[in-house]
Amino acid sequence: MSLASLLSSPIEYLKGVGPLRAELLKKELSIYTFGDLLQHFPHRHVDKTKVTPISQLTPEMDFIQVKGVLLGFHTIGEKRSKRMVAQLRDETGNLELAWFQGIQYVQKNLVEGQTYLVFGRLGFFNGKPQVVHPEIEPFVAQTMAQKSLLEPVYGSTEKLKARGLNGKQIGKLTQVLFQQISERDLPENLPAHLLVNRMGRWEAFRQIHFPASQAQYKEALSRLISEELFIAQIRLNLIKIDRHKNSKGQVFEKVGDYFNTFYNNYLPFELTGAQKRVIKEIRQDVAKGFQMNRLLQGDVGSGKTMIALMAMLIAADNGFQSCLMAPTEILAQQHFTSLTELLKEMPVEVAILTGSTKTAERRRILKGLAEDTIHFVVGTHALIEDPVQFKKLGLAVIDEQHRFGVEQRSKLWKKASIPPHVLVMTATPIPRTLAMTAYGDLDYSIMDELPPGRQPIKTVHRYETSRASVMDFVKSEIQKGRQAYYVYPLIEESEKMSYEDLMQGYEQVKSFFPEPTYKISMVHGKMPNDLKSENMNRFKSGDTQILVGTTVIEVGVNVPNASVMVIESAEKFGLSQLHQLRGRVGRGSEQSYCILLSSVKASKEARERLKIMCTTNDGFVIAEKDLEIRGPGDIDGTRQSGALNFKLASLINDRPTMEIAKAEAAAICEKDPNLTMPEHLAIRSFLQTQKTKIGWGKIA
Repeated sequence: MSLASLLSSPIEYLKGVGPLRAELLKKELSIYTFGDLLQHFPHRHVDKTKVTPISQLTPEMDFIQVKGVLLGFHTIGEKRSKRMVAQLRDETGNLELAWFQGIQYVQKNLVEGQTYLVFGRLGFFNGKPQVVHPEIEPFVAQTMAQKSLLEPVYGSTEKLKARGLNGKQIGKLTQVLFQQISERDLPENLPAHLLVNRMGRWEAFRQIHFPASQAQYKEALSRLISEELFIAQIRLNLIKIDRHKNSKGQVFEKVGDYFNTFYNNYLPFELTGAQKRVIKEIRQDVAKGFQMNRLLQGDVGSGKTMIALMAMLIAADNGFQSCLMAPTEILAQQHFTSLTELLKEMPVEVAILTGSTKTAERRRILKGLAEDTIHFVVGTHALIEDPVQFKKLGLAVIDEQHRFGVEQRSKLWKKASIPPHVLVMTATPIPRTLAMTAYGDLDYSIMDELPPGRQPIKTVHRYETSRASVMDFVKSEIQKGRQAYYVYPLIEESEKMSYEDLMQGYEQVKSFFPEPTYKISMVHGKMPNDLKSENMNRFKSGDTQILVGTTVIEVGVNVPNASVMVIESAEKFGLSQLHQLRGRVGRGSEQSYCILLSSVKASKEARERLKIMCTTNDGFVIAEKDLEIRGPGDIDGTRQSGALNFKLASLINDRPTMEIAKAEAAAICEKDPNLTMPEHLAIRSFLQTQKTKIGWGKIA
């Protein structure tokens, strides 16, 4: 059998699996083939040759193995809280074993008075050592001698365990797999010069599952991590090369009257150094003749909209239309309002197209876009619908790009015979390591300066017990003529509960801020759009002093007079989301405040997050910390990029390896963009075997 056919064999054909288990492996762990099982790596190894005397167990220990006689089974509690406990005794002391599930199985298969070997995570209950749901097997002296020094521990799920596929059984299946495959099934995929002093690929896979020693395991891990990062970087380089080669772009030859008139006469403030640098990068991109695909990352309030406007004016100077796509009607409306205000003295036609645009107005806009009488259109998903046709679309600006899927964005490109230039904007800070990986095929601009006159936001953490003093502080700000936000978490799994929490919160705020002295608006996701906009506008115009809402206000609400944000149950938010929310204040020249209210019972991790928020306003520092705490999979929008499906590599711990892989991949792709040189055929061949497995959607 060839490599492709053996490792791509359906998992049901592996001895010991069969159709029922195969269905569960597919559903629970996404293991469809032999190759998928090979890449279901153990998450740690334990030394099963070591047996610890019970008297030497301490709270610092994690997983332990003990040997003793099983004594005294008894059942405690009723129905849901029912559990089975037993004692395991050795010469030095007693250990309690507990089972909350599978009690009948335990009663049927375990025998009092027999000697067992017990393995599991050690806990202490009422000061006494305990193992819940232990791995347990009759003690046989010969099997101890056969045990491997480092036994792999594989991830499983409750449904798999119920079918007899716990971590141990998955290990046995992996052993069966290794009996069926050989070195020729895992040929090298790195060029020879990168294999010097590195473990071979076949050996690395064997040692990562069943290592002969700790040193062998570390070497195998290092080899496979560097391979994973290298292949990811090669892919990104090839996508970029392909884009530059095949994505012909409109040539914006000049910067003309629209741009210069606005810049010289109507620019409301001096641009920051970062803004000037980014405009220069965009001007260079759009003049080259291939499609610009640039990611613009700027912290909340750094002036990204101004960059978008300047880029759109360059398009207009060259006879092209532009569109700006935003994820919500509120944000689209805000962009439209600010563009209209900025361009009010200029002969530029700006329109807005959303789901709630009235029929007659929609007809007028569609006609204007088709006939090129409308220069700029701002909108939501409505822009990608079929009836929307442009005469000369030259630039697409996408705000908060992670909210749009790849397919949605690609529909926009098809609205022009030559794809428009693309400027993707995000205020979600992306750590540099993540940007190198997830967005490696995009050109990349960072805006790390705030416009002049902005003061850093003061952030404090308070427990719910201090609610009254927090309310008093908000009152003092309102008395100065300022406004305040109250934000409540939205828990996706339980919208009903979240809505009830929000209504309770609203009533609570009303009790502290009684009408008619104070006026309060509320916004949440379930509200009709027109009511949401009305309440938002009342707050913007100063008609209400307090806006109570869910994270709907995370994106796109711009009220310079709002100086306080109170975030309720702040421990339930991730760092990036807290940072995004905080960015809704501090938009004027006055000092602004963000108050993080949490339960006294907040976990240690949550308190750590809140502490980070209080110590820095720098979105990039926060993003790095967020990556450390939550891992890459949870960072907004990166999942869909396809670049983060790393099995072993960590974007935090393996940054030096990532830097090396990036440099190695870039050098190879520059020298041999088609990977046709003999020394690069192994990479090419490997990428071809992977093509069907990985949907490498281009990022934009």
